[in-house]
Amino acid sequence: MRLLILTAIIGLAFACQTTPKGSEKSVEEIKQEGAISNSDIVRNPVSASKPEDTVNVAKMTFEEDTYDFGQVKAGEKVAHVYNFTNTGKAPLLITSARSTCGCTVPEWPKDPIPPGGKGELKVVFNSEGKHGQQNKPVTVLANTYPGTTKVFLTGTVVGEGD
Repeated sequence: MRLLILTAIIGLAFACQTTPKGSEKSVEEIKQEGAISNSDIVRNPVSASKPEDTVNVAKMTFEEDTYDFGQVKAGEKVAHVYNFTNTGKAPLLITSARSTCGCTVPEWPKDPIPPGGKGELKVVFNSEGKHGQQNKPVTVLANTYPGTTKVFLTGTVVGEGD
């Protein structure tokens, strides 16, 4: 029994080791090999033991991170496009975008955006059933460091009597 436990511990220790330094491929090396897939460009820049590479990753830089739609009547829909640039050193791949409720629906590019490339995050807010001041965050998950970026949609929803 002890031998079995010892074997399991040794196996886990070797399974959790990181890739040796120098064996990782740069983005340029991956590109030179020909066509790339999304899994080729997704990098985890941090390991459990220490930061590895937080410089050579994708980076989203938005032209604006907050949009104030002003005042709308309850039931109206507000649409806005957040423009961004990949200011990082690797292709940007957005895996998802989400809000805190179903009233705010984001749409994002599904294809990788090369360094220097531009993209759009489209957000639609449905004010049906809402009243008063609104602040709707949209969290974007991507192969960036840190792995999430937020933009905000704010404004006021008024009813018939307001």
